[in-house]
Amino acid sequence: MDEFMQAALDEARKGLGEGGVPIGSVLVHRGRIIGRGHNQRQQRGSAVLHGEMDALENAGRQPAAVYRECTLYTTLSPCPMCSGAILLYGIPRVVVGENRTFMGEEALLRERGVTVDVLQDPDCIDLMETFIRTSPEVWNEDIGE
Repeated sequence: MDEFMQAALDEARKGLGEGGVPIGSVLVHRGRIIGRGHNQRQQRGSAVLHGEMDALENAGRQPAAVYRECTLYTTLSPCPMCSGAILLYGIPRVVVGENRTFMGEEALLRERGVTVDVLQDPDCIDLMETFIRTSPEVWNEDIGE
């Protein structure tokens, strides 16, 4: 696992430790992490702070040129909201830890020219499978079931 996906996984584990959904993300610009985040819907009572959104928020306002040079690493396939933010900011590449437990809008991202690499990382899969099995009510709330 590369250092950036490891950082996203560390964020996911941090979120789990806080009582939240274990999804983490990092925004990387020119080989440097400029934003880290994890799902904080439970912790902060937020309707929108998924891992990707939290990483974008924590990166702060960036010029459009910066986003166009970024790669977003996320432990789970991005949902429609997070995919919309990826498209809005023109992020050209997304590296996904896994999409077995949840398939987000990867087809839409690819359709719109975003490079999407899916790793099917065993640690990411195990983390989500365990969470979904042990906390189905929280998972179902988060994905709108």
